[in-house]
Amino acid sequence: MRAVVFRGGKLKYEPTYEANSTVDHIAVRVLKAGICETDLQLIQGYMGFSGVLGHEFVGVAESGEYEGQRVVGEINCSCHQCETCRTGRANHCPYRTVIGILNHDGAFADRVWVPEANLHPIPDTVTDDEAVFVEPLAAAFQIGDQLDLRQFESVVVLGDGRLGNLCAKVLHAAGKQPTVVGKHLAKLSRLEQLGIKTELLSDVALSKCVDLVVDCTGSASGLTTAMDLVRPRGTIVLKTTTATEHGPNLAQVVIDEITLVGSRCGPFPKAIRALETDSVDVTSLITSRFPLEDAIHAFEVAQQKDQLKVMLDVA
Repeated sequence: MRAVVFRGGKLKYEPTYEANSTVDHIAVRVLKAGICETDLQLIQGYMGFSGVLGHEFVGVAESGEYEGQRVVGEINCSCHQCETCRTGRANHCPYRTVIGILNHDGAFADRVWVPEANLHPIPDTVTDDEAVFVEPLAAAFQIGDQLDLRQFESVVVLGDGRLGNLCAKVLHAAGKQPTVVGKHLAKLSRLEQLGIKTELLSDVALSKCVDLVVDCTGSASGLTTAMDLVRPRGTIVLKTTTATEHGPNLAQVVIDEITLVGSRCGPFPKAIRALETDSVDVTSLITSRFPLEDAIHAFEVAQQKDQLKVMLDVA
């Protein structure tokens, strides 16, 4: 099958990739897939990944309960037998694989193999383009699942890229008034048109007065900026993962008694419902499209500062 493979430090398009299929997983014929910041970090060495990239996708299940239906898939493939899984923390299973990220071939290919328990059917009213955003949109909803948002008056989202945009929209839909801090006027203007406040990073006063700061910068410097903004006994949600090490002096966390919350994957049903009810716009984030055969160029484009979501048309 066709696939986009990262191996030996090189990203390649392979027209005849030999799939690592799993007999107890469902084959999903991929329709569309999206390039995200994690993919860009993986090709810089994050997680030491080798294999087929891609974890944001929509496709058609070829067998099982949802045979013939469009589906999306949760990316953590857990054992469901260990103590971690049995106590309701399957996303943190020590034996898990992660689609397109950890020991599991991903969706930048004609097919991806997914445990049936991970699959979610997509309603007819949700387009393929919208469905590709279920995984990152669910990650944005995870913030509200981890925290009681009612306790935060002032909220700042650091980063005007793909995930920062989605987190700001979800927080705004939840009744908060987030300010998105970023470096790119064109990206910030997209949010301003939706009534979301924005500010250039160069203009921000680092006054340590914000109740909640969400780091979506995709940069190792994001946490340092967040600590400069959050008030004593405030909360920082970390969404950034990078190939480089985070290197801030954490003494300020102790001195100001800051709460740090790591936040990763989130609830797919909430994300699908938001798309079904049009409560969160996602398709305006699509800035470029490429066929799977042009994935190498697509990755180059995705790293450009004016891009948000780069889509791969697979089918």
